[in-house]
Amino acid sequence: MLYATRHGQTAWNAGDIISGVTDIPLSEEGLRQAQDLAEQAAQLPICRIIASPMQRAQQTAQAVADRLHLPVQTDERLREWNYGAFEGKSRLTPGFPEAKAAWGCKMPGGGESVFQVVQRTYNVIDDVRRLYPGENVLLVCHGGICRVIDSYFHDMTTERFMGFFMGNCEIRAYDL
Repeated sequence: MLYATRHGQTAWNAGDIISGVTDIPLSEEGLRQAQDLAEQAAQLPICRIIASPMQRAQQTAQAVADRLHLPVQTDERLREWNYGAFEGKSRLTPGFPEAKAAWGCKMPGGGESVFQVVQRTYNVIDDVRRLYPGENVLLVCHGGICRVIDSYFHDMTTERFMGFFMGNCEIRAYDL
């Protein structure tokens, strides 16, 4: 089984600010959410935890790891989507939804395209299947990465992909 979760809340999440590769910590609420996630994860047969290198994901993963007495593996490929020039701006910034929907185009200002994010995320899932057969693995990552993980397991229209949302510390399960 593959479990995927989004990190706990950050101040930027609460303010509806785009925080792709901007490395910010969890807020007090996010730390509380991570503890709640750890209690929920204790009810699941998780054998391995793999997390994004970003501090909000690492803090979330460590809360779970402490509760489950497991180490946290870090995988650079689970870092959030690089939103380029949109980093640090409001999610309501003109052009942001259109840039997200232009799958083959990189975000302006040095960002990534959807295709780049999909490639690295799908590669993580393929590696988990190959390297850890029969293990239940928890991926601790980000909203954009969780969207891509969901697309690996479910056919998605463009509208469903763009409308996908995963709450902070929400956990979803997928059959490997």
